[in-house]
Amino acid sequence: MTVAHSPPRRGSPAARGFDLLRVPLLGPFLRWRHARLCLQVPLLLLAAVLVLHGLFGPQLAPKNLATLLVWVHWRGLLVIALLAVGNVFCMGCPLVLPRELARRISAPTRRLPRALRRKWLGLGLLVAVLFTYEWLDLWASPAATAILILVYFATALLVDALFKGAPFCKWICPIGQFNFVASTLSPFEVKIRERSTCDSCATKDCIRGTRAPEAPARVTQRGCELALFLPEKVGNIDCTFCLDCVHACPQDNVAIGSRLPADELAVDPVRSGIGRISRRNDLAALVVLFSFGALLNAFGMVSPVYAFQRWLAESLGTQSEFLVLAILFALGLALVPALAIGLVTWTVRLGTGTSALAHARRFSYCLAPLGFGVWLAHYSFHFLTGLWTFVPVTQLALERLGVGLLGGPKWGLGGLTDTQVWPIEIGFLALGGAGSLALAWRLAQRDFGRLAPRAFLPWAALLLALAGTALWLLAQPMEMRGTYL
Repeated sequence: MTVAHSPPRRGSPAARGFDLLRVPLLGPFLRWRHARLCLQVPLLLLAAVLVLHGLFGPQLAPKNLATLLVWVHWRGLLVIALLAVGNVFCMGCPLVLPRELARRISAPTRRLPRALRRKWLGLGLLVAVLFTYEWLDLWASPAATAILILVYFATALLVDALFKGAPFCKWICPIGQFNFVASTLSPFEVKIRERSTCDSCATKDCIRGTRAPEAPARVTQRGCELALFLPEKVGNIDCTFCLDCVHACPQDNVAIGSRLPADELAVDPVRSGIGRISRRNDLAALVVLFSFGALLNAFGMVSPVYAFQRWLAESLGTQSEFLVLAILFALGLALVPALAIGLVTWTVRLGTGTSALAHARRFSYCLAPLGFGVWLAHYSFHFLTGLWTFVPVTQLALERLGVGLLGGPKWGLGGLTDTQVWPIEIGFLALGGAGSLALAWRLAQRDFGRLAPRAFLPWAALLLALAGTALWLLAQPMEMRGTYL
């Protein structure tokens, strides 16, 4: 039976370490209310370039900016930024700009239906994106990649034009859900500086927004649209780093402070806008998908997957790639995780008498560091081996437009070799595995006291098995998607 449980606490501890908002030049820029716009506009223009080049440029993936920048460079930069800082992509996300323009014409008044205010829709869309990537070979199709970008913008605009707040970001966006899980491993968090300042605050501008003195009904600076009340906010889950709270706070009491990565997963207080993560089936399922999806996504790029697909197609007597992939995804994202976590939970229950479902929810979060390590190793491989490939592709695009500013394409530019990248991959995997084991031990100590080894060892066995599987996958020759001619 459970011996101990994490005590409740109000929000993350006040910022005491390094604060990005106190860094010269960077801090004043981030505190400027138009800082986010300065990030979004260039990314919106880049998205437009990718769509145009994807639709009208060369349809050979290594020569097209859409496939190259999206599937090689953007994914690599995304996970590296999450590791080094936090949810930087969501901060500069260009999808929000069309919504802002639409809301100037007509502001929505309805909230997203309660039934949809969970992560299930976003989780399903994340599965759909991973599946479509393999099924339609998006990495090899510039036009399909461009259409995906357009669909993404249209969906975000439609949802946020119909419903107030930021429902697309919080509940629906598959990239956002990925980032929310990964950012639990980030070294920075938006948090308060002094709790006493928040306790004495009467206006709560960080959540309600700043009101015009002459017209209190008019909001001059919005507060958090994701319903995260800063004094009771814990960690990075659901935080897009939009910094609306920074701009709204009249006391300058908000920091982007340093913290111990994954520490937020070891505690279980009631979190503003979230509740207790140990009671959120959808969040636990999202972490499981994030972690096992990392293995499945890597498996899709090594030679054994093709042998398995051929065997499966022959066994079923089918030529349908859709059916074969659907079965593969059902195995990798549903059956295998259910059996693995079920076996571990059953073993722990025998040794401790704990509730199986509650334990599975609570301990599923220890998978996140290892999953992030696999994503880092995989995406950094493609990013680093194709590091400079965007240069000749950009030169070619400009040359076709009659702009010789950068000269002719230098197709010899590539990146690091497989041998050079291999130690980096191993380092990311080892870091993630160590983080998962450490987190599992902390959870076991906190929840089971002297019975901690009985809870820890089954999870350690699973984590080591998953790490071994990841190591085997990374050791396989990986398909160089979209980078080499």
